[in-house]
Order: sequence, then C-alpha cells, then structure tokens
Amino acid sequence: MSPGPGHGWVCRGFCEVDSLISLAGTPRTDSRTPTADSNLHNYILPSRLAQSLPRATGRRMQIPSSPHSIYLHIPFCSARCSYCAFNTYIDLAHLIPAYVDALCSEISAVAAGAPKRVIHTVYFGGGTPSLLTPAQFERLLECLHAAFDLSSACEISLEANPDDLAVGYLRSLRALGFNRLSVGMQSANPEILRLFDRQHDVSAVATAMDAARKARFDNVNLDVIFGSPGESLSDWAGTVTSALEFAPDHVSMYGLELKGGTELRLRVDAGDLPRPDDDDFADMYEFASETLERAGYEQYEISNWRRPGKECRHNLQYWRNLPYLGLGAGAHGFAGGYRYSTIAAPQRYVETLREPPDVSLVFPLTPAVAKSTLVDRPSDLYDTIMMGLRLTCEGISRARFAQRFGRDFVAMFPGAVDKLTALGLLETLADRVRLSSAGRLLSNSVIREFVTEISL
Repeated sequence: MSPGPGHGWVCRGFCEVDSLISLAGTPRTDSRTPTADSNLHNYILPSRLAQSLPRATGRRMQIPSSPHSIYLHIPFCSARCSYCAFNTYIDLAHLIPAYVDALCSEISAVAAGAPKRVIHTVYFGGGTPSLLTPAQFERLLECLHAAFDLSSACEISLEANPDDLAVGYLRSLRALGFNRLSVGMQSANPEILRLFDRQHDVSAVATAMDAARKARFDNVNLDVIFGSPGESLSDWAGTVTSALEFAPDHVSMYGLELKGGTELRLRVDAGDLPRPDDDDFADMYEFASETLERAGYEQYEISNWRRPGKECRHNLQYWRNLPYLGLGAGAHGFAGGYRYSTIAAPQRYVETLREPPDVSLVFPLTPAVAKSTLVDRPSDLYDTIMMGLRLTCEGISRARFAQRFGRDFVAMFPGAVDKLTALGLLETLADRVRLSSAGRLLSNSVIREFVTEISL
C-alpha cells in the first residue's frame, strides 16, 4: 500500500537522474501505496550490481551486529490502485487462511537451528494487511513470539485502508500488541482518489483516525501522495491541510512515480492524462515541508515527518542499512550477509511451504527464497550511502561508517564531499554527513557523486 524507502526522492528537474534504487512492493515504508516502504522489501540493485544467483558464492560482507526487524508481506487487496506496481493481488481472499499457515511455516523455517534472535520492530505491509482478521494476526504473532525474542518495546506496525479500521477491530489489534498504524489517506481530493481507484473518501479517513484514538493508538501515520496528473498546488495544499486537521503523529509524503505497466502510467503514455511536471513536484514538496514544519512536525527523512518520539523505528532499520527479515510472498530481506527475495506468486508460495524443508539452509534462507546474493563491499557501500543520506537529521554517522568500512566517510570520498559542501548541497559535521535543505531537492545528483567513486 505504500512505497518503499527508495521512493519519493524529489529534485528540481525530477527526472534529471534515474532513481538509483527501485522498489516495488513493500517493505513499503509508510507510503503512498505503492513503503515501502514500505517497507525495502522489494529491493532491486542497479544492473551493474544486481546478481540473480539462486545461491551466490564469494566473500560475505560483515554487517555490524544489531537487533533484527521483520517485514511480513500481505499481498491481498480488495481492489487495485491505478498507480500500484507492488506485488499485490485481487480476488484471492479465499487463499488468506492457507497463506497465514504458510507464513507461520516460513517463520519457523527461518528461525530453525539458531538461538532466538532479538527483534525490535515488526511491520505488516502489503497489499492490504488490514484484510486479515484479529484471529489471523493473533496466530502470526504467536508464531513470531515462539520463533524470536520480541523485545518488550517492540514496535508492531500495520498498514491499513481507512475503510477497514472500525473501533472494535482496532481494539482487538491493540490488545494483541500492535502499537503503530499507517493509514493510506493518499489524498483529500475526491477527483484524485477516483483517479487512483481508491475505494475510500476523506470522511473515511476521519472515521479511521477517530477509531484509532478510541482504540488507544498513540502513533498513527498518514500516507499522502503528491504530483498526480493534473494536480495543482492548490489541490495539494487542500490535502496537506486536511491531513493536519486529523492530527496524525507522523506523516509520510511521497511524489507519485509512474511505474511501467500500471494503469496510470499507461493512461499518461497514451496522452489521456497530463504528465506531471518536474518543477510542480518540487513546489509541492517545498510547500508541504514548510507547512509541516510550521505545524510542529520534524522532518527526519526525505519523505517522513514526525512528532517528537514518533518516528517509524522499523523504517530507520532500512535507512541505517541494518538487518531485516523479509517474509511472505514477494518480500525482500537483508540478513546474514545476504540480500534475498521470496517467491512472488501467493499460490506457489503457499504450495512451497506446505512441506517442511528436506535440507538445512543457511540463515536467513528458506525454501521460500527465490533469489539471493551475498553482499559485497561495493554493494554495501552503495546501500549505506544511498539509505543514509535519506536521513535528513541523522545523515550518515561517521563513527558507524568507520566501524563498518574501516575508514572515515569524508576520508573515503574527499573530492565528492568537498564539491558538494562547496555547492551548499551537503553539510559536513564532526559526527555526521547529511544533505542540506537544498541538497534534499537534488538528492539524486548528490548520490550520483558518491556512487561514481565506488569501484563496482
């Protein structure tokens, strides 16, 4: 339902550089449906780095020790949004019970033969996770608790459509341990919602937010999308104003990306709809950034704003390039020195996990894994820089970078750092390197300066 951490990079001249990362599916980070992120669960390296080997060989990059996160992909939807390029399916609701069984099998398989790993965030993304019943979530959480050590402060997030969020349903989820919601508002404009083929209207968002507060959720995100075909700055201002009236704890704001094969992209390519303008994107982004800041929200990532203490800790795991397990059909994960993706088709995913594995696989690989590759140093450098520069306050920690790569970031990239700092696009501090306000609008160009210095 939301785009992943790689979506939403905004620049003046939006298409000056192809996105350096492509995400399709979750982990979607709080997003516009497409997390996101996600959640980064659909993570695709550039072609120069991509390796689609069933079992890669070579030297494994040593990733710093860290508690893990878990992303669980729920690929079912009641309708398909016109912009959606994620691994989602309609008319498969009958498969949900068997899919829950398969997820439990995958949870057991990935945890087999090892001490319980500490998990500090769990994220249910999709698709539309809110199509599952409380009883189905209870079963999944029981499986997670049996296989892993979920910390007492574990953040457990759910992506949801506004129409699904009745008070009773949310109270049941809250009792199970869910403590964070991401609600797919997307827009307050009825015409844009129709263009997106969304099934709700803005009144449903109001009802959902009221239900969330009554159910004692105190960390609620709203996903909104800007830059749809024909959308004016005035239209977008109306959405931002409406979102703030609902007083969310967190706002995720993503520029619409017209992914190939989606209904919206086909209509734009056919000339039925106007192609979004690059400068309009930047104007909308700047307007929303300033409006959210005046309303008391702090921007902590390119596309995310928080009230104090209400950041999405799950997405921080992605942006810090730390380990997470991706479970479910079409999920992507990063753990044990591997990046991997699972079987995308829900039916085949279910069939594969019906029988216990007859061979022992190295963590985190399971029978559901379709592709995996060992992460080498150039790939890890790329990922760490690309993700870290999304963090607008924290940026790239020089201490953590030196611990991971054996060298200070500034010493490794002196030319790029000096050039970008002189241009006012980068801030170089004693403990971190981060994008400036101007750099956020040209983030793709900034990233490119560092990527060209990595030996691929």
